[in-house]
Amino acid sequence: MERRPRTACDVSGSTGLGTLTRPIRTTTTSTDSLSTIDTGQAVVLGIVEGVTEFLPVSSTGHLKITEGLMGIPVDDQPVIGFTAVIQVGAIAAVLVYFFGDILRFGTAWCHGIVRPEARQRRDYKFAWWVIAATVPIVAAGLAFKPLIEGPLASLWVVAGSLIVGSALMWGAERVGRGKRGEDNLTFTDAMIVGTSQILALVFPGFSRSGATISTALIRDLDRVAATRLSFFLSIPALTGAGIYELKDAVGGRIDVVPVAVGTVVSFVVAYASIAWLLRYVAKHSFAVFVGYRIVIGVALFGLLGAGVLAA
Repeated sequence: MERRPRTACDVSGSTGLGTLTRPIRTTTTSTDSLSTIDTGQAVVLGIVEGVTEFLPVSSTGHLKITEGLMGIPVDDQPVIGFTAVIQVGAIAAVLVYFFGDILRFGTAWCHGIVRPEARQRRDYKFAWWVIAATVPIVAAGLAFKPLIEGPLASLWVVAGSLIVGSALMWGAERVGRGKRGEDNLTFTDAMIVGTSQILALVFPGFSRSGATISTALIRDLDRVAATRLSFFLSIPALTGAGIYELKDAVGGRIDVVPVAVGTVVSFVVAYASIAWLLRYVAKHSFAVFVGYRIVIGVALFGLLGAGVLAA
């Protein structure tokens, strides 16, 4: 729930992306430090969120890298809140893109609540499966919140998770037989795939979509069914995270305007990303994402080791 910025000015007074000639500050050393996000940065982060939220490359990881390059403190609470809130724009894109499916599931669920005979419909059951499969990540989010917002909010963790997650995707492509479609989905599938979202929650860089799609492939779902299930599971998980973090984003040192701009941009870009991904997975494997994640992970290790970025 695969949660996830600050000003146009860094501590030296420069604007925009700042300079890469010295280690970039990614931690907050004082409660008085200037750390709000301006509109331009919000646009950039909205684009990054929209492109990467549903691709199996880790939106949280890419957001943290982008924040680091712009001199934004990645472990600052309002920053974490901002990145979670702009996810709502991406989730809105899912709601619009899959409106017909969601309306069907919601209608079946409502009918099943009031009419016992309607509870045998598959759409009614699937709606409950999505709700039940969200419980593990909610529990983990509450239990591990201090770690998630503390030591695990590190670019070193992001780099490692990008590479380890690649190994899972690579293995899933080879182990999974892809013999089952969406009509063959079971409650067990939904619970196991939903629980896998915890990997991305605890280890930023792992990728929520990467974890869920890989797990679904291991469960022998085909690529399209695995990707659609990942989309549907994202709705309650990321919406809940965005609502929960809203108070930190707009109640801290970030203005409402950048939050709104970032959210709208993420919606537009995410909608295009969803359409592209569903067409892509119908005919291609996830191999290109595996290679990309490894390259980014290794490059990030290099930037951190060279002192260009500070964890």
